[in-house]
Formats: sequence, C-alpha cells, structure tokens
Amino acid sequence: MESADHNPLLSSQKSSDSGLQAVLHPLVLLTISDYITRHTLRKQPGPIVGALIGQQNGREVTIEHAFECATMAKDGDVHLDADWFAQRITQMKIIHSSPQLDLVGWYTLLPKSGPTASILPIHSWILSEHNESSLLLGFHPEEAVDHSAGSRLPLTIYESNYEVDEPKTDQGEDKEMRDGEPPLKLKFRELPYSVETGEAEMISMDFVARGAGNATAVAPRDQKKAAAAAAGKNPKGKQPMTGKDEDDKEAEAEEHILSREDEEMIGALTAKANSIKMLQSRINLLTTYLERLPPSYLSGGHAAAPGSDSEHTTPSYTILRSIQALVNRLSLMVPSAAEAYEQEMLSEANDVHLMELMNDVMQSVTEARSIGRKFGIVEGAKTQSKKIADNSSYFLAGDLTV
Repeated sequence: MESADHNPLLSSQKSSDSGLQAVLHPLVLLTISDYITRHTLRKQPGPIVGALIGQQNGREVTIEHAFECATMAKDGDVHLDADWFAQRITQMKIIHSSPQLDLVGWYTLLPKSGPTASILPIHSWILSEHNESSLLLGFHPEEAVDHSAGSRLPLTIYESNYEVDEPKTDQGEDKEMRDGEPPLKLKFRELPYSVETGEAEMISMDFVARGAGNATAVAPRDQKKAAAAAAGKNPKGKQPMTGKDEDDKEAEAEEHILSREDEEMIGALTAKANSIKMLQSRINLLTTYLERLPPSYLSGGHAAAPGSDSEHTTPSYTILRSIQALVNRLSLMVPSAAEAYEQEMLSEANDVHLMELMNDVMQSVTEARSIGRKFGIVEGAKTQSKKIADNSSYFLAGDLTV
C-alpha cells in the first residue's frame, strides 16, 4: 500500500490476486544487459526499449527471448515504429516456430519506484494492437551497480489491468454517490517470477562467463606503437635501438603477438589438456591399486586376510565395489552401433587429414607462385642487362667505324 500511495500507476491489489506466474530465462537477461551496454557506450539517443517473446500456458507466462525495438518521437511521447515492429515480430515467429513463441511483453529502464507516465503510450499500443495481457519488465540500473543488493535480480515484472481509481476517504466517511460508471485507469502490479534455464542456455551462460573472466581491454597495435614512439621507447618499454637490430626486434615481437581469439583457444585447449592429464592420473592410480592387491584377490580364489607385507596394499571392499561399478558402467558409454560409430570417426579423421593435405597443397602452390614471380623478376633483369650491353657494344662499334 505504501508503494501504491507513492506511485499512482501502481495498483492497490496484491500481486497474488491474479494467480499469474512469470518464468524468466537467462538469455533474456543477457540480451537486455548487452543492449544497455552498447546503448550506453555508443551514446545512442532515445530510450532503451525491447520486446519479450515466449509462451503462455494457462496462468504461467514464459519469457524466453528478447530483442531491441526501434522507437520514434511523436507529439512529445516515445512510440514504437509500427511497421518495423510488425515485421520483426513476424520474423521472430518464423525463427522460433518450434515451439511457437509469441509476444508476451516488453522491457525498458524504470526506477525502483515503479512505472512512469512516459511508458504509457508504448504499453497502451501493445495492449491494443498485439497482446491485451502484455507484461512489462522494468530493469533497475541503480540496483545493477549496487553491490549491496544481494542475490536479487535488478528487475521487476509487472502485469497491467484497467481499474477504478477510487478517491481516498477517511475511515467512516461516506463516499459521494455519482451517476454513471467511474473511469478506468491503467494500473500496474508486481508479478512474482522464477528463473529457469535449459541445457543450451546453460552452455551459453558458461561460455559467456568464461569469456568475461578472460576479457581484458586491448588497445590497437597502432595505438600501442604511437604511445611507445611518443614516450621514446619501443612497445616493450625499452630504449629505442637503431639500424637493423631494431627492425629485427620489432618483427620478432609482432610475430609473437596473439589475438584475443588465439588466447581464448589456447586457454580452452589448455583446460582440456589438463582434464585429460587428470583423468590419466586417476586411471594410473586405480591400475596401481589393483596391481598391488594380495595374490589371493587377483587370482579370484579365497580371499585370505591381508598380512603386513608392505609390497601389497590393504584391500578395501568399498573401493573395490566402486571400481566394479565403474567397470560395469563402461559398457553403457560404448555406442550400440559400434561399426557405424567407428565409420563416423574414421570419416571425420579422413576429413581432418584431407584438410591438412589441402592446406599443404595450397602452401606449396603459394610458394611455387612466389618462386615463379622471383624467377620472372630475375630473368627480366638479365634480359634488360643483356639489351643494355648489346646497345652499348653497337654504339661503340659505330663510333670506331666513323
């Protein structure tokens, strides 16, 4: 009630009265944050407005994807470009046809106090033209930069409804009776939501998280060189050298500069290599443990009590049962169609080898063309030198005759 008194656009009804539940997917948050970041860094004019698409199953609304929208100013208010919006919605429906997704709402930046009067033209237009139960997702930038907000997401989802704006009266005071129906006004009330994700979204989130962890501000190479030249140093911070040594040092440094994509690939390959090494070490540990069991356990006969011999390990039935369960599960990892699997692996290996051979052939062709070009230059120079020598002998012979 306090928020409703503070903001006239908020409804006095509770959020649980309608029974509507929203399900938010993390890809929507990625899209919104990316749009806000680009809009801010590029200093683009106009508000941040986007559409939300998903599904509505009974009283549950899923918000699965989002896209930014084109806006235009009209009569002092911000409106959506109707033609552009209709065309984009049609495209999104074609792309997300299985399962079929439709427009379920839109998003923009809002203060924590709730919706403002500036969003009413867009929301009213969406309600009348596309979805009469459209949701509003308000992103709160002040909470996004506030680290004390805890685990709560910096957003609020609202549902809208036309309600009677009853005047405030003191308790026990009679209300004035008027003829006709009271006017209806658009009100918003906060909607409870939960966050759900699928397997594909989890992979995307993991990739984004890994990329953000390795992200660094990289200045262009020309900018680095200009800054180093202005400081009187080379890009490595040392005093400049002169002559051929400086050229060789710069060429060697440029050869060892890796791009961001190369660094990410090296990081991914290093992580996979470390995983393989760890797996190999665990397999070697299990093998060593089984090899050092007492002979009675290895022969399959009656297991005698282990002695104090330091050459053999003390058997543990828990560990042995775990190893046996692991060995039994290995058959599940082998594909049922082993021949088809081997054929596919062989085909992929042949494709890789074929690409390597094609790369070698292209490099050989490039080297042959380079050698041919150099040979042509040398032969041209020899022919030119021969012509000059012949002309010189001709004129010299003519002068002697005269």
